[in-house]
Amino acid sequence: MKARDVLLAEEGPREKITRNGIDSLSDPELIALILSTGHGEANAISIARAMYVEYEGDLHQLARATVDELMSIRGVGRAKASRVAAVFELSRRRERAQLGKKVRISGSSDVYRLMEAVLKDKSYEEFWMLVLNRSNCVVRQIRISEGSIHGTVADPKKIFKLALQHKASALIFLHNHPSGQIEPSQADRSLTEKLKAAGGILDIAFLDHVIITQGGYYSFADEGDM
Repeated sequence: MKARDVLLAEEGPREKITRNGIDSLSDPELIALILSTGHGEANAISIARAMYVEYEGDLHQLARATVDELMSIRGVGRAKASRVAAVFELSRRRERAQLGKKVRISGSSDVYRLMEAVLKDKSYEEFWMLVLNRSNCVVRQIRISEGSIHGTVADPKKIFKLALQHKASALIFLHNHPSGQIEPSQADRSLTEKLKAAGGILDIAFLDHVIITQGGYYSFADEGDM
Protein backbone atom coordinates (compact mmCIF):
# COMPACT_ATOMS: atom_id res chain seq x y z
CA MET A 1 0.00 0.00 0.00
CA LYS A 2 1.37 3.40 -0.98
CA ALA A 3 1.72 6.18 1.60
CA ARG A 4 -1.06 8.15 -0.11
CA ASP A 5 -3.40 5.15 0.13
CA VAL A 6 -2.60 4.79 3.85
CA LEU A 7 -3.49 8.42 4.44
CA LEU A 8 -6.76 8.04 2.55
CA ALA A 9 -7.61 4.97 4.60
CA GLU A 10 -7.12 7.01 7.75
CA GLU A 11 -9.45 9.82 6.72
CA GLY A 12 -12.53 7.95 7.98
CA PRO A 13 -12.41 9.02 11.65
CA ARG A 14 -11.65 12.64 10.73
CA GLU A 15 -14.57 12.76 8.32
CA LYS A 16 -16.80 11.15 10.94
CA ILE A 17 -15.88 13.89 13.43
CA THR A 18 -16.83 16.54 10.86
CA ARG A 19 -20.19 14.91 10.21
CA ASN A 20 -21.22 13.68 13.65
CA GLY A 21 -18.82 15.04 16.27
CA ILE A 22 -15.93 13.39 18.08
CA ASP A 23 -18.22 11.49 20.47
CA SER A 24 -19.45 9.43 17.52
CA LEU A 25 -16.07 7.71 17.17
CA SER A 26 -15.44 4.23 18.56
CA ASP A 27 -12.56 3.59 20.95
CA PRO A 28 -10.34 2.14 18.19
CA GLU A 29 -11.09 5.13 15.96
CA LEU A 30 -10.03 7.51 18.73
CA ILE A 31 -6.85 5.51 19.24
CA ALA A 32 -6.21 5.68 15.49
CA LEU A 33 -6.32 9.47 15.63
CA ILE A 34 -3.74 9.42 18.41
CA LEU A 35 -1.51 7.09 16.38
CA SER A 36 -1.97 9.45 13.40
CA THR A 37 -0.32 7.24 10.76
CA GLY A 38 0.05 3.60 9.86
CA HIS A 39 3.13 1.49 9.46
CA GLY A 40 4.09 -0.66 6.51
CA GLU A 41 1.04 -2.53 5.22
CA ALA A 42 -1.18 -1.59 8.19
CA ASN A 43 -3.03 1.70 8.46
CA ALA A 44 -3.70 3.51 11.75
CA ILE A 45 -7.14 1.93 12.17
CA SER A 46 -5.73 -1.59 11.82
CA ILE A 47 -3.02 -0.92 14.38
CA ALA A 48 -5.51 0.73 16.73
CA ARG A 49 -7.81 -2.30 16.52
CA ALA A 50 -4.89 -4.61 17.25
CA MET A 51 -4.00 -2.52 20.29
CA TYR A 52 -7.63 -2.54 21.44
CA VAL A 53 -7.84 -6.33 21.11
CA GLU A 54 -4.48 -6.80 22.85
CA TYR A 55 -5.96 -5.12 25.93
CA GLU A 56 -9.30 -6.93 25.62
CA GLY A 57 -11.21 -3.75 24.80
CA ASP A 58 -10.51 -2.49 28.32
CA LEU A 59 -9.38 1.13 28.39
CA HIS A 60 -8.38 0.80 32.05
CA GLN A 61 -5.86 -1.89 31.09
CA LEU A 62 -4.65 0.18 28.16
CA ALA A 63 -4.21 3.23 30.38
CA ARG A 64 -1.90 1.23 32.67
CA ALA A 65 0.33 0.03 29.84
CA THR A 66 3.88 1.35 29.72
CA VAL A 67 5.51 2.69 26.57
CA ASP A 68 7.62 -0.46 26.30
CA GLU A 69 4.55 -2.69 26.65
CA LEU A 70 2.71 -0.78 23.92
CA MET A 71 5.73 -1.15 21.64
CA SER A 72 5.31 -4.93 21.72
CA ILE A 73 2.28 -4.49 19.42
CA ARG A 74 3.16 -4.84 15.74
CA GLY A 75 3.36 -1.46 14.04
CA VAL A 76 3.72 0.53 17.27
CA GLY A 77 7.07 2.25 17.66
CA ARG A 78 8.25 4.46 20.46
CA ALA A 79 6.70 7.61 19.01
CA LYS A 80 3.23 6.06 18.68
CA ALA A 81 3.43 4.36 22.08
CA SER A 82 4.53 7.62 23.69
CA ARG A 83 1.56 9.48 22.18
CA VAL A 84 -0.93 6.95 23.53
CA ALA A 85 0.69 6.99 26.99
CA ALA A 86 0.75 10.80 26.94
CA VAL A 87 -2.99 11.04 26.29
CA PHE A 88 -3.81 8.84 29.28
CA GLU A 89 -1.34 10.72 31.49
CA LEU A 90 -2.88 14.04 30.45
CA SER A 91 -6.31 12.67 31.38
CA ARG A 92 -5.03 11.68 34.82
CA ARG A 93 -3.49 15.11 35.33
CA ARG A 94 -6.77 16.76 34.38
CA GLU A 95 -8.49 14.73 37.10
CA ARG A 96 -5.76 15.57 39.61
CA ALA A 97 -6.26 19.27 38.85
CA GLN A 98 -9.67 18.96 40.46
CA LEU A 99 -7.90 18.30 43.75
CA GLY A 100 -6.82 21.92 43.82
CA LYS A 101 -10.41 22.93 44.47
CA LYS A 102 -11.88 22.86 47.95
CA VAL A 103 -14.18 19.88 47.83
CA ARG A 104 -16.37 19.16 50.84
CA ILE A 105 -16.33 15.54 51.95
CA SER A 106 -19.57 14.15 53.33
CA GLY A 107 -18.86 10.44 52.87
CA SER A 108 -16.72 7.78 51.24
CA SER A 109 -18.38 8.25 47.85
CA ASP A 110 -17.05 11.82 47.74
CA VAL A 111 -13.55 10.53 48.46
CA TYR A 112 -13.87 7.92 45.72
CA ARG A 113 -15.09 10.43 43.13
CA LEU A 114 -12.25 12.78 44.02
CA MET A 115 -9.44 10.24 43.86
CA GLU A 116 -10.69 7.47 41.55
CA ALA A 117 -8.96 8.75 38.42
CA VAL A 118 -5.72 9.40 40.30
CA LEU A 119 -5.36 5.88 41.69
CA LYS A 120 -7.36 3.26 39.84
CA ASP A 121 -5.06 2.93 36.81
CA LYS A 122 -1.80 2.73 38.74
CA SER A 123 0.22 -0.46 38.26
CA TYR A 124 1.81 0.02 41.70
CA GLU A 125 0.50 1.05 45.10
CA GLU A 126 0.41 4.66 46.22
CA PHE A 127 -0.59 5.95 49.66
CA TRP A 128 -2.26 9.37 49.89
CA MET A 129 -3.50 11.65 52.65
CA LEU A 130 -6.29 14.21 52.34
CA VAL A 131 -6.01 17.13 54.76
CA LEU A 132 -9.37 18.59 55.74
CA ASN A 133 -10.34 21.79 57.54
CA ARG A 134 -13.06 22.17 60.18
CA SER A 135 -15.72 22.27 57.47
CA ASN A 136 -14.51 18.91 56.09
CA CYS A 137 -13.24 20.58 52.94
CA VAL A 138 -10.09 19.18 51.33
CA VAL A 139 -7.39 21.82 51.61
CA ARG A 140 -4.45 19.68 50.57
CA GLN A 141 -3.79 16.27 49.06
CA ILE A 142 -0.44 14.65 49.73
CA ARG A 143 1.08 11.55 48.19
CA ILE A 144 2.89 9.91 51.09
CA SER A 145 4.61 7.07 49.29
CA GLU A 146 4.61 4.73 46.32
CA GLY A 147 5.70 1.13 46.12
CA SER A 148 5.20 -2.01 44.07
CA ILE A 149 2.16 -3.98 42.97
CA HIS A 150 2.29 -5.72 46.35
CA GLY A 151 2.38 -2.74 48.68
CA THR A 152 3.83 0.54 49.83
CA VAL A 153 5.26 1.89 53.07
CA ALA A 154 3.39 4.51 55.09
CA ASP A 155 5.27 5.82 58.13
CA PRO A 156 2.87 7.22 60.78
CA LYS A 157 5.60 9.57 62.11
CA LYS A 158 6.05 11.14 58.68
CA ILE A 159 2.31 11.26 58.10
CA PHE A 160 1.43 13.13 61.28
CA LYS A 161 4.41 15.46 60.97
CA LEU A 162 2.91 16.56 57.64
CA ALA A 163 -0.57 16.72 59.15
CA LEU A 164 0.63 19.09 61.87
CA GLN A 165 2.56 21.21 59.38
CA HIS A 166 -0.62 21.71 57.36
CA LYS A 167 -2.78 22.38 60.45
CA ALA A 168 -5.12 19.48 59.71
CA SER A 169 -8.45 19.35 61.52
CA ALA A 170 -9.22 15.95 60.04
CA LEU A 171 -7.56 13.37 57.82
CA ILE A 172 -8.60 10.76 55.28
CA PHE A 173 -6.15 8.16 54.02
CA LEU A 174 -6.26 6.31 50.71
CA HIS A 175 -4.32 3.73 48.81
CA ASN A 176 -4.93 1.58 45.77
CA HIS A 177 -4.80 -2.16 45.15
CA PRO A 178 -3.48 -2.73 41.60
CA SER A 179 -4.32 -6.43 41.97
CA GLY A 180 -8.03 -5.58 42.07
CA GLN A 181 -8.46 -7.15 45.51
CA ILE A 182 -10.89 -4.81 47.26
CA GLU A 183 -10.71 -6.29 50.77
CA PRO A 184 -8.04 -4.83 53.09
CA SER A 185 -5.03 -6.93 53.97
CA GLN A 186 -3.94 -7.54 57.54
CA ALA A 187 -1.21 -4.94 56.97
CA ASP A 188 -3.89 -2.44 55.90
CA ARG A 189 -5.87 -3.12 59.07
CA SER A 190 -2.78 -2.82 61.27
CA LEU A 191 -1.79 0.50 59.68
CA THR A 192 -5.32 1.83 60.12
CA GLU A 193 -5.21 1.05 63.84
CA LYS A 194 -1.84 2.81 64.21
CA LEU A 195 -3.08 5.89 62.36
CA LYS A 196 -6.27 5.99 64.41
CA ALA A 197 -4.29 5.81 67.66
CA ALA A 198 -1.85 8.53 66.58
CA GLY A 199 -4.69 10.81 65.48
CA GLY A 200 -6.39 10.38 68.83
CA ILE A 201 -3.25 11.40 70.72
CA LEU A 202 -2.81 14.52 68.55
CA ASP A 203 -6.54 15.36 68.55
CA ILE A 204 -6.79 15.12 64.76
CA ALA A 205 -9.94 13.41 63.54
CA PHE A 206 -9.31 10.28 61.45
CA LEU A 207 -12.38 10.10 59.21
CA ASP A 208 -11.68 7.17 56.90
CA HIS A 209 -9.21 4.94 55.12
CA VAL A 210 -10.33 4.14 51.58
CA ILE A 211 -8.94 1.45 49.29
CA ILE A 212 -9.47 2.10 45.58
CA THR A 213 -9.47 -0.54 42.84
CA GLN A 214 -10.61 -0.56 39.23
CA GLY A 215 -13.84 -2.22 40.32
CA GLY A 216 -14.79 0.08 43.19
CA TYR A 217 -13.66 0.94 46.68
CA TYR A 218 -13.59 -0.21 50.30
CA SER A 219 -14.24 2.23 53.13
CA PHE A 220 -13.08 1.32 56.63
CA ALA A 221 -15.59 3.83 58.03
CA ASP A 222 -18.53 2.43 56.07
CA GLU A 223 -17.63 -1.11 57.08
CA GLY A 224 -17.30 -0.23 60.78
CA ASP A 225 -13.58 -1.08 60.81
CA MET A 226 -12.36 2.20 62.29
